[in-house]
Amino acid sequence: MLVASAFTLAWTHSIEKTRWEEDWRLTPAGLELVEARVKGSGAGMEPPEDAVLAGGWWAWTPSLPVQQKLVLAASGATSSGWSLCGDQHCIVVGDVSSEPVTIASCEE
Repeated sequence: MLVASAFTLAWTHSIEKTRWEEDWRLTPAGLELVEARVKGSGAGMEPPEDAVLAGGWWAWTPSLPVQQKLVLAASGATSSGWSLCGDQHCIVVGDVSSEPVTIASCEE
């Protein structure tokens, strides 16, 4: 469990070996994607036309509706898992084969 009202979800693309990051925040409606960044481009990772290149990262604001949960694959077959960082704490999930990992708001 990670206690945070905002978090960064990051991973390394399994084919391109390129870093991808997403900034999320918890709202009363659910999980809102604030910004996405990718350190390069390649197979299935092309940044959209409105992306801006800064410091070697393509960054943009995705137009994704608020999500009630995120479900992450946990195959254990990729070079790394998912890094989930919030409130100066990080955890790694999905780095070994297991059931999918779900990210959602918890009741207090």
